[in-house]
Amino acid sequence: MPSRMLREAPMGNQTDKGQSSGETEPPSPPHPVERRQPLPGEQPKSAKDDSGAPDVVKRILESPSYREAAEDLDFLRAPETRGVRLQLEYLKAETLLAEHHVAHTIVVFGGSRILERDAAARVVTALDQAFAADSDNEFLRRRLAIAQRVLEKSKYYDMAREFGRIVGRAEPLAGGGRIVVMTGGGPGIMEAANRGACDVAARSVGLNITLPHEQYPNPYITPELCLRFHYFALRKFHFVMRARALVAFPGGYGTMDELFEILALSQTRKIAPVPVILVGESYWKKAFDPDFLVEEGVIDPEDRELFWYADSAEDIWQGILRWYEMKGTPLLARETRKS
Repeated sequence: MPSRMLREAPMGNQTDKGQSSGETEPPSPPHPVERRQPLPGEQPKSAKDDSGAPDVVKRILESPSYREAAEDLDFLRAPETRGVRLQLEYLKAETLLAEHHVAHTIVVFGGSRILERDAAARVVTALDQAFAADSDNEFLRRRLAIAQRVLEKSKYYDMAREFGRIVGRAEPLAGGGRIVVMTGGGPGIMEAANRGACDVAARSVGLNITLPHEQYPNPYITPELCLRFHYFALRKFHFVMRARALVAFPGGYGTMDELFEILALSQTRKIAPVPVILVGESYWKKAFDPDFLVEEGVIDPEDRELFWYADSAEDIWQGILRWYEMKGTPLLARETRKS
């Protein structure tokens, strides 16, 4: 109402104080938004003066060229603005994690196909029934055998969940800032680690990635700490940036990608080495033979010392704590070491 009154006030009633009256006091500060007299451009050109003007102005307003750059998604997604997108993708995650005081993380990787026991058992049951009805089907036989091995590996889901609980309980106790579980945000082992933290009402982070086919985040990530990336490179950067340890459960290409990247960064001292734990010694010794690489001369014996094996959630955690104590920078205060 006040602003409308200002607009409608007769011009003859307005005194330009300090100008026409000769007074030396400054005029009243102008309204921050409203004006007594509209500017010429506040209305489009009238059809009374040019009958075609309104249609032309409408086309201009609807044209992509008229969008502000920050609101023009077509422009922001163009190849020429890739550099800007990379900066934004880094900055959004960095800003959000800083706002939520995520100073340090324990990064957990592992196979997205490793299910909790009940879910894995249902797959085995369905394939077992299908194979029983078609026992000559070699494809079904192989699928059943693989499903049975996945069921055996469900123990790692339980282990990752328990490890998530351990880290979750330690969250407020870490020296140098809070420490949380961080995963790739997907199903399987990633879900299990986030779920363990959720079990004890602790926060956890999930860094999802946009793929050609829809990828849903698992439901156990803290909603405010679930981010989605377009670029694998930026996602990898944020995995490493705050990592105090990398825990690799059995997994496939994605798990090995992250594992070998952090081993290479540690080997070259591009980053200061952090604890790297391979969970499931029997699995990893078949999937990856570092002793062979040493014997072949393609890595040095000291590179073999960049990781170790563990076969329980407690062994993982105690190994990380011992590593930092040997380094001289304990992860937790001594009185809080026990999980």
